[in-house]
Amino acid sequence: MTTMTVEPRAAGPAARGSTARLHPHFLTAPFSSRTWREQGYLALMLLLAPFAFAYAVFTVSLTAVVAVTVVGLFVSGTVLLGARGWGGTYRGLARNLLDVDVPVPASYTRPRGFWRTLGSLLGDATAWRALLFMFVAFPLTLLSFVTSVVFLVVGLGGITYGIWYRFLPPQLGTDGEMHVGAQFGASYYVDTPPRIALAALAGLLVFFCWPWILRMFTLLFRVLTVALLSPTRASLRVAELERSRTGAVDDADARLRSIERDLHDGTQARLVAVAMQLGEAREHLADGGDVAQAAELVDTAHTSTKDALTELRELARGIHPPALDSGLAVALETLAARSALPVTVDVDRAVEAGGRLAPAVESIAYFTVAELVTNAAKHARATGVWVLVEPLDGGRAESARAGGRAVRIRVRDDGRGGARVVPPDGSGLRSGLAGLAERVSSVDGTFDLSSPAGGPTVVTVILPTTAPSGRA
Repeated sequence: MTTMTVEPRAAGPAARGSTARLHPHFLTAPFSSRTWREQGYLALMLLLAPFAFAYAVFTVSLTAVVAVTVVGLFVSGTVLLGARGWGGTYRGLARNLLDVDVPVPASYTRPRGFWRTLGSLLGDATAWRALLFMFVAFPLTLLSFVTSVVFLVVGLGGITYGIWYRFLPPQLGTDGEMHVGAQFGASYYVDTPPRIALAALAGLLVFFCWPWILRMFTLLFRVLTVALLSPTRASLRVAELERSRTGAVDDADARLRSIERDLHDGTQARLVAVAMQLGEAREHLADGGDVAQAAELVDTAHTSTKDALTELRELARGIHPPALDSGLAVALETLAARSALPVTVDVDRAVEAGGRLAPAVESIAYFTVAELVTNAAKHARATGVWVLVEPLDGGRAESARAGGRAVRIRVRDDGRGGARVVPPDGSGLRSGLAGLAERVSSVDGTFDLSSPAGGPTVVTVILPTTAPSGRA
């Protein structure tokens, strides 16, 4: 089985210290930076919410009013796209103050054509979901901010009551005496030491409950932000397919350039030499020259021709290995026999029991194993490679993502480890593992790499048995 593991993405703010932040201590919660950042989040939300709500109401009202004209719909669609900007603002607040790193939805791309552009403007799901967030956030912001501030003020007021109650105006109680203090009911005044201590105790309790009330509301905002301001599964899938398609196109272009370079620098040069040698031999024979020298030139040309044919076979094998004509199992066994390292191949018969894999899947599987075996020989200082290919249970999640039936390839070597997938840096250059990962994803496969320092390196690839539509 060929196993390839991509290193997980660096943990974002939401992941760092998640345990401590999700379960703070009751006695330290009022003084933690997280609590005050959450209160600051609600304060900023209170400043933004009225303007965002007004923008949302204006957008919906404008759409309803100008729906009778096409030009008006264009204006309404442009205003609707402005909701994307509000969504970005709210995502930034959640990232910086709530430690919720919400992925940014794919940017709006204007299609060609008048009606398609109009439809894309009015049907932009990201903008409509941001608009819904703005509607819901307004009443939730008012409720959460007022409630949290009331708890905070009451808590601090109760704790400090013994200091400031003397400045309250005197009041005549029902007992005929003057009282200075807070009044509850008709005749209960908080102006005696026991009652003042009780007020301080109640204030202390409310103060320590305040972070948890605050956390309850910010949890709602976290859920709302992730639910409405993150990319939909469909948009993520489209973006993933676009990336894999771009990677596959780049990989194919690089392969074509490599073949062109090999033909130009190797095979073409040999064939030119053959032509020159044969031409020189012909001249010798035409002029009645030395027959032995002409025969030597012909022999040299014959040797060069065989070398050129060998190079052409190698190039053809790089495009489509002839061994694949007999199936993946035979191709991998042939690859193992030609490898410089001892390679053990174990292909479950059930993999091809229901028929051959799709040609694109077979090719990707073969070249993936070939690349990993080459890496083990060149970089890992391995003494052996083990390849296992087996069918994947259709009920498993990996198989479901692969579209039903799937095959799992695991490649393990006993080298020094430390392999990693280097993401593209914008220069157009990618590591070999990154190219493999993109090639696997182009057919909706998954690629996983586990390579701790000291080894072993295990790469697991899960491929569908049939290529997705349009990629067969």
